Amino acid sequence: MAWENWENWTTVTEFVFKGFTDRLDLQFTLFVVFLLTYIITVTENLGIIAVVRLDSQFQTPMYFFLSNLSFLDLCYSSAVTPKMLLNLSSEKKTISFAGCFTQLYFYAAFVIVELYLLAAMAYDRYVAICYPLRYPVIMSKKLCVFLVVGSYGVGFFNSVVFTVFALRVTFCGPNVIDHFFCDGPPLIKLACSDTRLNQLLLLAFGGFNEVTTVSVVLISYGCILFTILRMGSALGKRKAFSTCASHLLVVTIFYGTLLFMYLRPSSSYSLGRDKIISVFYAVVTPMLNPLIYCLRNQEVKSALKRAVGRIITSLLKAREWFDV
Repeated sequence: MAWENWENWTTVTEFVFKGFTDRLDLQFTLFVVFLLTYIITVTENLGIIAVVRLDSQFQTPMYFFLSNLSFLDLCYSSAVTPKMLLNLSSEKKTISFAGCFTQLYFYAAFVIVELYLLAAMAYDRYVAICYPLRYPVIMSKKLCVFLVVGSYGVGFFNSVVFTVFALRVTFCGPNVIDHFFCDGPPLIKLACSDTRLNQLLLLAFGGFNEVTTVSVVLISYGCILFTILRMGSALGKRKAFSTCASHLLVVTIFYGTLLFMYLRPSSSYSLGRDKIISVFYAVVTPMLNPLIYCLRNQEVKSALKRAVGRIITSLLKAREWFDV
């Protein structure tokens, strides 16, 4: 295209979210549902972080990773949900150009970090079950911190590359994103310039991250299953299965939805269906993860009960003091 024709193009300064529906009654219902979901998500994940940090019995690698998983769930849910709630409660469903790419950057970063953190947690369970006597030595504090910091490093590096290349794309209108947040595929669909490189990067980086982390998870749990089947004690088998079941369920839900969303040709995207899947992994999954871990972990449930009991006792004592 000739240079003089570029001058007539409109530069996009903000994007408009199409959202879920134009019906006000449905928007109100969705607002209430997502608000309650977000409140539960924040409460659950902050509760797990507090319990793990404050209770001395949880100063182990497994709970160190669990508290970091709760922090990540809180972060990537907060990268999407507050803005979505604001849009559901207002007529103007817009986001600035800079705000959109900031949301894209942090959301992508936190999701990739969680991929690697879940792989690290799978390795932790592998060492705990396959090499229980050497577990404290292998899973040292130094290694645990390295795995968490490394996960953040890889996640934010990947997100920088993808976001920088997305910013090189020309957006000249239309500016309506058929989604409820600034996700990669629906945003790139609005581009006026060639986006083949962006789609290639999404497949390449997404494929590498998914294949690498899924391989670690599958190999770890393959070895775990082999070790469990060799156990002579039925009680030992049951305990080992119980310990790993919650993590495996979280991994299956998270990886499954991401594989379906991003590792497929752009021609197969169905934005209506993809919005529902996006709600599941961006809004619902961060709420489900603490429930899955707590419901299957008696230690966490007992600690939470003790923490709630201490809070209630403190409130009752404070009430008695004010009554006096």
